[in-house]
Amino acid sequence: MSASRTTARRRLAAVAALPLLAVALSACGYGSEKSSSDEATGVAAGAKKTDGLDTVRIGYFPNLTHATALVGVEKGLFQKELGATKVKGSTFNAGPSEIEALNAGSIDIGFIGPSPSINGYTQTNGKSLRIIGGSASGGVKLVVDPAKIKTLDDVKGKKIATPQLGNTQDVAFLNWIAEKGWKVDAQSGKGDVSVVRTDNKITPDAYKSGSIDGAWVPEPTASKLVAEGAKEILDESTLWPDKKFVITNIIVSQKFLKEHPAAVEAVLRGSVKTNAWINSHEDEAKAAANKALEGLSGKALPADVLDPAWKSLRFTDDPLASTLQAEADHAVKAGLLKKPDLNGIYDLKPLNKVLKAAGEPEVSDAGLGVK
Repeated sequence: MSASRTTARRRLAAVAALPLLAVALSACGYGSEKSSSDEATGVAAGAKKTDGLDTVRIGYFPNLTHATALVGVEKGLFQKELGATKVKGSTFNAGPSEIEALNAGSIDIGFIGPSPSINGYTQTNGKSLRIIGGSASGGVKLVVDPAKIKTLDDVKGKKIATPQLGNTQDVAFLNWIAEKGWKVDAQSGKGDVSVVRTDNKITPDAYKSGSIDGAWVPEPTASKLVAEGAKEILDESTLWPDKKFVITNIIVSQKFLKEHPAAVEAVLRGSVKTNAWINSHEDEAKAAANKALEGLSGKALPADVLDPAWKSLRFTDDPLASTLQAEADHAVKAGLLKKPDLNGIYDLKPLNKVLKAAGEPEVSDAGLGVK
């Protein structure tokens, strides 16, 4: 398939796909691959395979909200826990394609947002995945053209971008609009506010051209827009209790979880140790994440984008399960999702085992754990 056809189909998917209601994504392949053997940190001498596996395949996005995966792979922290079982990373640009890869058996474990997690679980009647841990909270902002929008009330009548119809930020923005008392048709994006579904890679150019007046987007896109002259007028974390909400969690194929529990625990140990290292080595962690992004995309983030983006993120082992239920409720309210049964979407027993061994408190599944 040609690059132009692939790009065109991906743009079509970004506009037409509903990630809360459809798993399939009309794009070629499941994601680009990168093995930890490409890193300076390799398999330790004398190490043994975990669960007899040659590799564990981990999916994630080349995105700061997936910094646990970026840093864990870059610094070899997952590899250290897996011994002679090599880490093979695959990167994705959209949640539906990562869910598709998990369902097809192309990856075993993934770092992903809450909406595609809900989608993947409900569309297979609870048979495809489990959420096994947290990764990141926060990192989503409403940024606008200050010449056109000076207050939140000024958003009415303007064109605001979200990354994709039905994705996590799209649902959050539609819910905020509804709470303002404004009306928007969720499918078309038309109404008191024009919701313009735009790929994050295109959003900065759309802003510069004036085709949008602002965007409700994750980092680093929000900070890229600010670097272009936009102004932040709302941090989504201020809308949540304790300013915490899930932006990235960890999922696993139920088949892999059942057949390779030691490998799952090893990845979770790597994640817990990575988050601890990130939170105690901010500057080094930020540099490691940026180095990983440069390796994946060919371009590092400049300081005026990286620094403010990093400050808005919180890296946590807690999946913040109660906020997942709230996000699902928001999607139902917006008319994008039939009320889902999320019972059993979490299995936090392996994570809590890892946390207990590390002397850390256990985390809650908010009553949505597997029985």
